[in-house]
Amino acid sequence: MKKIQIGVLLIFTGLTMFAQEIYISDKLEKVWETPDVLKVSESVCYDSERDVLYVSCINGNPTGKDGRGFIAKVSLDGEITKEKWVTGLDAPKGMGIYKDKLYVTDIDNITEINISTGEAENHFKVEGAKFLNDIAIGPYGVVYFSDMGTNTIHKLSNGKVEIFLKDPQISKPNGILYENKDIVIGTKNGVFVARISDGKIWHLIKDTGGIDGLKPDAKGNYIISDWQGKVQLVNTEKKPEVLLNTTEAGINAADIEYITKQKLLLIPTFGANSVVAYRVLTE
Repeated sequence: MKKIQIGVLLIFTGLTMFAQEIYISDKLEKVWETPDVLKVSESVCYDSERDVLYVSCINGNPTGKDGRGFIAKVSLDGEITKEKWVTGLDAPKGMGIYKDKLYVTDIDNITEINISTGEAENHFKVEGAKFLNDIAIGPYGVVYFSDMGTNTIHKLSNGKVEIFLKDPQISKPNGILYENKDIVIGTKNGVFVARISDGKIWHLIKDTGGIDGLKPDAKGNYIISDWQGKVQLVNTEKKPEVLLNTTEAGINAADIEYITKQKLLLIPTFGANSVVAYRVLTE
């Protein structure tokens, strides 16, 4: 009897320890998780016109020019409808959509993909780039994108690449978004805003920790991820609120997506090779 009791205790203890490795706020409800075939899933991008998700998969080293990278198509209920929709990329990361084009950062160039055909139509070389990451696109098709390796925000307009912003305050820029004629930038420990009209910069939110993904929640907050596994809700009024933390379990939280109408948070798990969807339960 003692042996059985000890065995049960060990099993229970193991389950408890595993449960403690993953923190999920009561504001989140897990909806689905894809199979772990999305190799090194880095970013998720929602195509509202076609009601589909695109997932960039590095499938190797984040700086490796090996042609192994691909983009998958995933439905909103978590079904992988086309695992290797676009192939032949190196290490695809951030994505953005304008009309019928999907723009993807790929180490030191921007790849333009025709969404209708799934074919790469153009590659825009970014001179001096080291680690291109996230993308934000304005209403007229200007593509803004971050380079963590050179602390620079570039822009692509009418086929021409140029520097939009390079400032000592913007350290390790990663997640970016277009909002109210400004570019909002996630850095190594805060959220900055750069005004497009004159380049003026101000520090919006401090002490966030490192930021990978950065998305608005349509309520004046931002949802941020830190790559290691933490997802937080931040704003200018309160301290960051942890929504999810999978760091101890070794599950990453890379460049997230948030669909406001459905309150659906999509988290690419990078080394865990999947995408996990959570419903955000708010008042």
